[in-house]
Amino acid sequence: MKWLKSLMLCIIMTTSVMSQEMEYTDEIKSFQEELNAFYKSPEESPLSKKDLKRFQSHDFFDIDPDYKVLADFKVIEYPIFTMMKTSTRRLSKYKEYAIVNFELNGKPHQLTVYQSTKPPSEPKYIDYLFLPFTDLTNGQETYDVGRYIDLKIPKGDTIVIDFNKAYNPYCAYSKNYSCAIPPEENHLETQVKAGIKSSNL
Repeated sequence: MKWLKSLMLCIIMTTSVMSQEMEYTDEIKSFQEELNAFYKSPEESPLSKKDLKRFQSHDFFDIDPDYKVLADFKVIEYPIFTMMKTSTRRLSKYKEYAIVNFELNGKPHQLTVYQSTKPPSEPKYIDYLFLPFTDLTNGQETYDVGRYIDLKIPKGDTIVIDFNKAYNPYCAYSKNYSCAIPPEENHLETQVKAGIKSSNL
């Protein structure tokens, strides 16, 4: 009977893991669908009328849960303000909010997380954080300037960073936008094969 109990326990655990994987896949697919819907919307899309007509979908890497990492989140005690370069001559002001440390592709990494100095346009953005980054896929499989991830201020000293939710700045699709360029310290010496790929327009 012991073997039967062990078998049942194994089946239950396997089913639970498969269920969690399916839920996670659905979560990322939902994110991708929402991003596509935004770019297809005539009222919201940053695309030109010409590009909007031929836009079908963004190109994404395969969903990979290994690119969802738990990072140590250390708030910078004394706020540091930085003028971030953009794709135009304009400089964009951000507050260096926290330092995150995590492991990805078997190596330790560190990035700086930023907060906009502008008042949030809506209450839901009050705890919004901005993570711009570059990696070794830029200029090949992904946009050469870099990509972004949206985060929220965590309640504790850890934060989940999901690179499957990495997206391109607007300037990847149009020169009419001025987009923040990830600073040098936010370069990852690894390939991040997750999230959005280069613009296919």
